[in-house]
Amino acid sequence: MCMRFKIVDNRFKFFAASILLVVIGIVAMLINGMNGNGVFNLDIDFTGGTAIVMDMDKDFDNNDLSEVVTDITGQVSPQVQKIIGTNQVSIKIQSIDADTRDSLITAIAEKFDIPETNVLSISDLSGTVSKEMQKTSVIAVLVACLAMLVYITIRFQDFKMGISSIVALLHDVFMMLTFYAIFRIPVNTAFIAALLTVVGYSINATIVIFDRIRENRRLEEVKDYAVLVDVSVWQTMRRSVYTSLTTFFTIGALCIFGVEAVRQFALPIVVGIVSGVYSSVFLSGSLWYVLYSKMGDNNYEDYYERESEKTVIDPFAFKNPKDYK
Repeated sequence: MCMRFKIVDNRFKFFAASILLVVIGIVAMLINGMNGNGVFNLDIDFTGGTAIVMDMDKDFDNNDLSEVVTDITGQVSPQVQKIIGTNQVSIKIQSIDADTRDSLITAIAEKFDIPETNVLSISDLSGTVSKEMQKTSVIAVLVACLAMLVYITIRFQDFKMGISSIVALLHDVFMMLTFYAIFRIPVNTAFIAALLTVVGYSINATIVIFDRIRENRRLEEVKDYAVLVDVSVWQTMRRSVYTSLTTFFTIGALCIFGVEAVRQFALPIVVGIVSGVYSSVFLSGSLWYVLYSKMGDNNYEDYYERESEKTVIDPFAFKNPKDYK
């Protein structure tokens, strides 16, 4: 595929766009925090609290139920979620004592004319367990990024490629955090699964591009790194777009037809896929180019000479057109 657009020459535009989105995310987080809503809409998995599941016997309005919960508990943002396909509801709130919990169940039963025995389950998650989960989640992401840094550095024998890949991955992580902060999607255990899924998926396109850069460095006499990156990205563009589209269609179907819990997992992955393609195509190669421009590569000339001495045999060089009949 021929180059139609010079990616490296326009790298600062892409960098600026990414920085702008990160700033928007940070501003959204600050606004959420100052309004007393919390930086993120943390589920009880991360804050500790009480989860109550009730059978409402008939269709109901989430807002009416939320008002009852707020009146009894004083909590302004309870998580009230109807369980799709049933008349059951899941109510998640910050930890409350036994008396408040009994009062809440009584108030709901009176408001919606149902027996108090319709409570299907009540579970409590301590703050200690939640803090441990937060710590474990952060460690999981850091370990994944560190392992990828080591692998890519060894795989390509190029530390700068490893750094570029991790920066692109962190970009995708921030995009997901921005999405969660702006749209107030509950941050629960599904968030960690979605985040690690995006991190693992996003790195694939980046590795393909860097592998093509390495091949072109060996086989083509291109010492202009800007041209090298642009050629390599465009040669892998079709592959990156097609593979991402197939995944996008699958996850998109889950967002449209899945139940609420599945949507909360699938929707951030859709955002991560789009961000991953963007970072792999428009950021990773350009970051590598910038690192080489700033840090230099003292061993490149020797490496280039060693690779140039290798004889590359074209298996079709001595073929006659008649041999293909």
